[in-house]
Amino acid sequence: YLEWGGTFQQLRSARQRLMIVVPTALFVIFVLLYSAFGSLRSALIVYSGIPLAAVGGILALFIRRIPFSISAGVGFIALFGVTVLNGLVMVSFINKLRSENKLSIPEAVREGALVRFRPVLMTALVASLGFIPMALSHGAGAEVQRPLATVVIGGLISSTFLTLLVLPVLYNRFEKEEKVD
Repeated sequence: YLEWGGTFQQLRSARQRLMIVVPTALFVIFVLLYSAFGSLRSALIVYSGIPLAAVGGILALFIRRIPFSISAGVGFIALFGVTVLNGLVMVSFINKLRSENKLSIPEAVREGALVRFRPVLMTALVASLGFIPMALSHGAGAEVQRPLATVVIGGLISSTFLTLLVLPVLYNRFEKEEKVD
């Protein structure tokens, strides 16, 4: 029989680990969101940012003609973390406005989106700008750095759009006028 070794075997092994690590990371993110909010609805609203972030990361890889690699997979994990953080900032502030200021959902969403616009935008901008040198690198290690940075930058562009525009709409549509925990 024929058995492949060396770099090919390492790549195959790393892909198998990634097939376990990424779903586990996504599950842990959801559990942490649920525990932070104590609400399945709020956790799902924040979690909705992950698919749009993934689409942005995949599109960025496609535009730059970079194949999916292990470092791109690691980039997706980092991207999902920043995406969830931005959504968490937005939704927790809207919840705070509803509970402390007794605002209705539309009022709290409008106020929350306006007040948290700059912090969410700055978080995404700083992270994206930090990855630009990696995305443009050509030296030693660039084949590892480029996919990771490309995924994070592309995903942050789409997830920031979601956090600032779509997430408030989702919150307004799916949250109920009840007591907020």
